[in-house]
Amino acid sequence: MSLWQQLPISHRYAELPQSFYTRVMPTPVDNPHWVTWNAPLAASFGLSETPDDLWLQIFSDGEVPDYFQPLAMKYAGHQFGVYNPALGDGRGLLFGAIADQQGRWFDVHLKGAGLTPYSRMGDGRAVLRSTIREYLCSEAMAALGNQTTRALGMMVSDTPVYRERVEQGALLIRLAETHIRFGHFEHFFYTGQHDDLRLLADKVIAWHFPELEPSSESPREPVYLAMFREVVKRTAEMIAFWQAYGFAHGVMNTDNMSILGQTFDYGPFAFLDDYDPHFICNHSDYQGRYAFDMQPGIGLWNLTALAKALTPLVDKAELEVVLQTYSVQLNLEYSRLLRSKLGLQQRRDEDSQLCDEMFRLMADNRVDYTLFFRRLSSLDHQPLETVTTLFENQDAAKQWLQQYLARCEQESDTVEQRCQSMRQVNPKYILRNYLAQQVIDAAEQGDFQPLEQLLTVLRAPYDEQPMYESYAEQPPAWGKCLEISCSS
Repeated sequence: MSLWQQLPISHRYAELPQSFYTRVMPTPVDNPHWVTWNAPLAASFGLSETPDDLWLQIFSDGEVPDYFQPLAMKYAGHQFGVYNPALGDGRGLLFGAIADQQGRWFDVHLKGAGLTPYSRMGDGRAVLRSTIREYLCSEAMAALGNQTTRALGMMVSDTPVYRERVEQGALLIRLAETHIRFGHFEHFFYTGQHDDLRLLADKVIAWHFPELEPSSESPREPVYLAMFREVVKRTAEMIAFWQAYGFAHGVMNTDNMSILGQTFDYGPFAFLDDYDPHFICNHSDYQGRYAFDMQPGIGLWNLTALAKALTPLVDKAELEVVLQTYSVQLNLEYSRLLRSKLGLQQRRDEDSQLCDEMFRLMADNRVDYTLFFRRLSSLDHQPLETVTTLFENQDAAKQWLQQYLARCEQESDTVEQRCQSMRQVNPKYILRNYLAQQVIDAAEQGDFQPLEQLLTVLRAPYDEQPMYESYAEQPPAWGKCLEISCSS
């Protein structure tokens, strides 16, 4: 008997009207087999540290046990600013939700499960390279402290997948507190299904924001407004985290925005190597709409699109008032994170000028973003040259460092205390694109050991891990110019 059969499984989304989804069975593949399993995550749900054969059987013969009810969600969204009504789960299926040991429910979603009514011109499959990237990045982001979807396990098959070339297919088990996107609300708004829009809002509140429910019957509009206020806050905090940790999402369409403000749908993402505020990680983003420095503004654009979808439920003027809090909340959270990265507990007026000059120097000298902050965290036992050697203009860097250290003297912490706290928020290890590519190259040759080793490193990003020192080095020249697109 599979341990999955013994878990409490909820089908709350499947209990919604059929306008929300289409029931779909997975399409079998040839010779599915496991290549990695997230044992620590599995244990938190009461699952075995090794995967059982259940999912292999499902994708071998297409037969699904009764305790699962696979479905493909229907939604819409703005893609690169253009509304697209024809979206939905085109290659993924929601099988239900399971509870972790704290009683929190998580969707069980299979990516690469086959054709659905929303596949459009696609084949319903996922390729190995993009599946590895999502697996790695979701685990890296979780270890950094970001709210994100998680990867439970990955399978591959012998069924070929046709993209620009013939590639190996893969299947990802993804867990998330929800798969409800901004685009779900947009779908019901633009199709005039306002009763379903209201039902969706009610369910999101009941499932994810129960604290917003009034103790007695009262008008619903204030509750919907409170939900939107929470979504704005969480989205602001998510993007502040991205900016502070140098993460570029790459494809911030509204159908890729979680209603819970969790990082979602990893595609052509990248962490900054050299600091470039205008960095574009998505080779398909010809206009730079989703460039690194555009992300805060796009967050507001997407929230504005969500607000429009909520106008049948909440007065437009009230929604606009809440939207105006977004930039304030994002800036406050970003400032908090940045002060933490710099070891500054107190807020002072001169800090903004100090940070502006820091970023200007980093951009002018194309300084490695992660290495800079990590080395800044080591000045309790390393000389200034540890930092200044990252800069071409070392004199300017030294001058800034002297100003920074003078500012640090105004804090109450000792140098040792400050640097210790900084090392807890400035990672030594991030998922650099070239590291992911090396893992992909090995996996495409059937070697998954580099994947497991990189996962080990990324799950402890703030630890020294001296045996893995090479993973913390600056990327080679070829590793800084990898082109990643939406193709997956």
